[in-house]
Amino acid sequence: MTRIQNTFAQLKAQGRKALIPYVTAGFPFADVTPELMHAMVDAGADVIELGVPFSDPMADGPVIQKAGDKALAFGIGMVQVLDMVRDFRQKDAATPVVLMGYANPVERYDQRHGADAFIRDAAAAGVDGVLIVDYPPEECVEFAGKLRANGMDLIFLLAPTSTDQRMRQVAEVASGYVYYVSLKGVTGAGTLDTAAVEAMLPRIRSHVNVPVGVGFGIRDAATAQAIGRVADAVVIGSKIIQLIEDQPRDQVAATAGGFLRGIRQALDA
Repeated sequence: MTRIQNTFAQLKAQGRKALIPYVTAGFPFADVTPELMHAMVDAGADVIELGVPFSDPMADGPVIQKAGDKALAFGIGMVQVLDMVRDFRQKDAATPVVLMGYANPVERYDQRHGADAFIRDAAAAGVDGVLIVDYPPEECVEFAGKLRANGMDLIFLLAPTSTDQRMRQVAEVASGYVYYVSLKGVTGAGTLDTAAVEAMLPRIRSHVNVPVGVGFGIRDAATAQAIGRVADAVVIGSKIIQLIEDQPRDQVAATAGGFLRGIRQALDA
């Protein structure tokens, strides 16, 4: 059982829902990420999604695009992201970390460091899962198998436009959890329709036998609580990025932690 699977099993036994914050690695300061990750865990995060900066993040809205651009300007790439996970693991051996990003940085890493170097080095650093937005499930069977052999899960996005066939394809290779994108469009866009999410989840679960997290558009305790009633996990990204982007270095972790405590209390209420 992977760390992600174990975390969801424990939460289910407790009757609780997973809180999964997303932050861009190296934002808003190049050296703040491990400290920020610890603060989010202290505030009640169950899994952390760590965004790998990329110059053409097609699924991300302007908030996360801007964060990625700033991190890239600091020189943050896959090597630095894995270093951040290693740093985090020195004090936290339990909280799952998922790298979320795009194919280019992964494939570039292998070009520079050798075939399957990303899988080897991610596992050694303490990564638990990988979500690559532009990897279609039908092309990921071998990659998913190699990840699982190294104790990592491959996580996929599903959307309101996903067909039953696409859900079945995802179900064949996904592990850990699936991430349901609750809105059509990019991260941080639009207003969340909780009734539409509630209607969609039974359809997803009829095909997929792993937990279902919901994200894109969750910005406050009320929407998190509403989604938490029907989903297995709540994913929050753009709102955290907005809250920390203009904070001084010494307030970044505290700001994110304070926000997430309110979300955690709402989910547990």
